[in-house]
Amino acid sequence: MPLQPLNENRSLVSNAGAVVRGTLMSAFGLSALIFVNAVQTLSLLIKPFSGRAFRRINRACANSWWGMCVSGAQLINGGDFLVTGADIPARENAIIVSNHQQMPDIPTIMAFAKSRQRLGDLKFFVKDILKWVPGVGWGMLFLDCVFVKRNWSSDAGHILKTFSTLVDNQVPVWLVSFVEGTRARLHKIEASREFALSRGLEPLDHVLMPRTKGFAATVQGLREHVPAVYDFTIGYEEGVPTLWQYIKGSVDRIHLHVRRFQIEDLPTQEEDVRQWLLNRWTEKDRLLEHFYAQGAFPTEALPQEMAVEV
Repeated sequence: MPLQPLNENRSLVSNAGAVVRGTLMSAFGLSALIFVNAVQTLSLLIKPFSGRAFRRINRACANSWWGMCVSGAQLINGGDFLVTGADIPARENAIIVSNHQQMPDIPTIMAFAKSRQRLGDLKFFVKDILKWVPGVGWGMLFLDCVFVKRNWSSDAGHILKTFSTLVDNQVPVWLVSFVEGTRARLHKIEASREFALSRGLEPLDHVLMPRTKGFAATVQGLREHVPAVYDFTIGYEEGVPTLWQYIKGSVDRIHLHVRRFQIEDLPTQEEDVRQWLLNRWTEKDRLLEHFYAQGAFPTEALPQEMAVEV
């Protein structure tokens, strides 16, 4: 089952210092974000004349602000970021699927993207309501992020339009999808297990059953644009931290296990693609079982007894 929330064991003085540090980081980051939003808004003046220049400006904005957040957290708070699994090439377009436990999952992915020169090219599937939120939400509007209402019949049109924009303009991209649809919690995993059993599927202990329809459409829509699908599995050692705990330096170590799949090796039929994702999530569940038992992900390829046939 998913870990419990992170329980901090700090002295009063140590916690006070962490709060001050986190508050200063947050204030500086929000101030910088206001400036970035202003630059993004001004970039609209260029868009009618050059869509490419418009996207370059907004890529630079994302790369700068996200980069500041990643570097600031690493510099001020320290902590280890341990990556195992596949050796991912720099600047490769990809679809990314990941488990989702809490908000620090996002800066974890950003830190890895920065190491592969794809930070400014990150795009996320995000809740539609977020686009009305100043700062982060407004910024994502300029980055071709995919805003969804969790209803495929209403989402399909604009999602496919976004994919066409990315493909037609050859936009560099790491498109991130938390395909479980929400953050894993104990009561949600119990409900997910009941759902799996009702559908004759193998119930999972550490992750939620993925939503496969949107993933299949993403693969079909971007198959000619991205050469690979990356499967990220994020693990925390002592408990799942909140974003505030991450900002003020309460997280000593984050583990990221990476698997890379050639998109040309994925099935071409929708139902087969959906089953492919289900198989990967069964493997992910076993990876997390290994992580919680051993304190680390496997350093080699997925053990044979853990693998699931496509």
